[in-house]
Amino acid sequence: MQCKGPILRLNNEVQMPALGLGVFQSSPEDTSTAVKTAIADGYGLIDTASGYENEAQVGQGIGESGVARAEIFVTTKLRPTDYGHDATLKAFDASMEKLGLEMLDLYLLHWPVPRDFDNTVASWRACERLVKEGRVRAIGVCNFKPAHLDALVARCEIVPAVNQIELHPFFVQHDHDVAHERLGIVTQAWSPIGGIQRYWGDGAEAKDPLHHPVVAALAEKYGKTPAQIVLRWQIDLGHSAIPKSVKPTRIAENIDIFDFALATEEVAAISALDTGKRGGPDPETQGTPEGK
Repeated sequence: MQCKGPILRLNNEVQMPALGLGVFQSSPEDTSTAVKTAIADGYGLIDTASGYENEAQVGQGIGESGVARAEIFVTTKLRPTDYGHDATLKAFDASMEKLGLEMLDLYLLHWPVPRDFDNTVASWRACERLVKEGRVRAIGVCNFKPAHLDALVARCEIVPAVNQIELHPFFVQHDHDVAHERLGIVTQAWSPIGGIQRYWGDGAEAKDPLHHPVVAALAEKYGKTPAQIVLRWQIDLGHSAIPKSVKPTRIAENIDIFDFALATEEVAAISALDTGKRGGPDPETQGTPEGK
C-alpha cells in the first residue's frame, strides 16, 4: 500500500501518517467497510477508541484489507472509567483482543480528568509500562490543556507523543500549538473540519466552517471542496488530522488534498476565523459525574 500524504516523526522517532480515518460515531455495521475503503484509498492511519464501541470492526477491516499490518498505524484510547494502573492494563488487553492485534502503534488517554488527576497519572504510568514491554510503540493523550500536560510531564518519565484535541477553523487553540512545540508533542485534530458544530450545535450554517465565505472562496480558487480546503489547512499547519466518514466518496475526497498547498496568507486567513468557542465537551468536566 502506498500511504498518501506526509509522515510525521514523533518525539520517540516513531513515524505516523499525518492524515487518518476517524471512526467516532461510526456504527459497528459501517465501520469495517469504511476502514477497508480508507486503506484502499491510501489512508495509513486508523483512529478508534474503547468508548466508540467499534474496535472489533476496526480490527476486522484491517484484517480484511489485504494490507500488511506494518503498513497501517492504529490508534485506540483508554476511557476514563478504566483509569487506574491495573485497570488500564486490563482495558488495554481488552482493546487488543477486540482489535485482534499483538502490538499497538499509539495508545491515548481519552481525557485528563483533572479532578482525579492522581488516577490519570496512574494510568499514564501503566502506559509507560506498555511501552517498555514493547506492546505499544507510542503513547499520548487527548483533550489535555497545556496545564494538564505540564502536570503530567512533571510526574512521569515519558512525554506524550501526541495530544489529540478539538481543532478546526472556529476553534484553533493556538496556546496548545505553543505548548506542543515546547514539549515536542504532535498536534492531532479531532473534528478537523468542524463536524462537532453539526453533531452538538444547532446546525446553523453560521456555526459551520465549511460555509464560511473565506473557506468557500478558497475552494472555488483551487477547485476543491470546502472540506478539502480545511483539511489542507490542517496539514499546512503541521497538524495530524483524523476526519470521520463512512461514505466512500467522502473518504476518497478527504485524502485528495496532496496536489495543492495553501499560501501562507491563506493559512493565516483561515486561522483568523477562530471564535475561541469550544464545540465539544469541556476537558475540565469530562470523565466526572457531571460530564459523564
